[in-house]
Amino acid sequence: MFTGIIQQVCQVKPFSTTAGGAVLTVDLQRLAQQVKIGDSISINGVCLTLSKLAGSAAGFDLSGETLSKTTLGKLTADSKVNVELAMRADDRFGGHFVLGHVDGIATIQKIEKKGDFSVITFKASKDLLEQMVLKGSVAVDGISLTIAEIDTDGFTVVLIPQTLKETTLGAAGISQKVNIETDIIMKAVKKHLDGLGLAKENLTIDKLKEMGF
Repeated sequence: MFTGIIQQVCQVKPFSTTAGGAVLTVDLQRLAQQVKIGDSISINGVCLTLSKLAGSAAGFDLSGETLSKTTLGKLTADSKVNVELAMRADDRFGGHFVLGHVDGIATIQKIEKKGDFSVITFKASKDLLEQMVLKGSVAVDGISLTIAEIDTDGFTVVLIPQTLKETTLGAAGISQKVNIETDIIMKAVKKHLDGLGLAKENLTIDKLKEMGF
């Protein structure tokens, strides 16, 4: 499990293809001293298993499913990626519960600078948006962010200077595609309501009391 607090922006090395997939190699820099073969590592929000390690060069096997459902297959040798090591039991919890299981891909639609801050609007599918809530959490390329605005077409986040400096979103551009993981708590609530047939109803306090909440 991860928290969405990025520990390092790292550079991708050349890809190599395999039968049905590919091998992604990332220069983990100083983080390489803290990992071993078999560890789970978040690369742009995708939970991957470390399969090779030579110095600071870390290799990850990408299945066809991962290549088709995330943006990792679009990376090139000059790409930069957000890296987070799996959370330790004695770590501080600074972000939110991030599993590294990407729910879909969104596209940067608008970037507005406001002093040292940036306001970024993403276009996203209806399925993704139904799993989000205003002021709730969302992982964008593995970064834990708070949803500032949401409508039927997309959502908006506000990035503080530290996030712009320490993650890949500081150099992001219009039309760039990003991996999205919605909040696991929101997904669980939505699934429960779907099972009760209430997800699309206008819930009231009285209705919830009738159901035992």
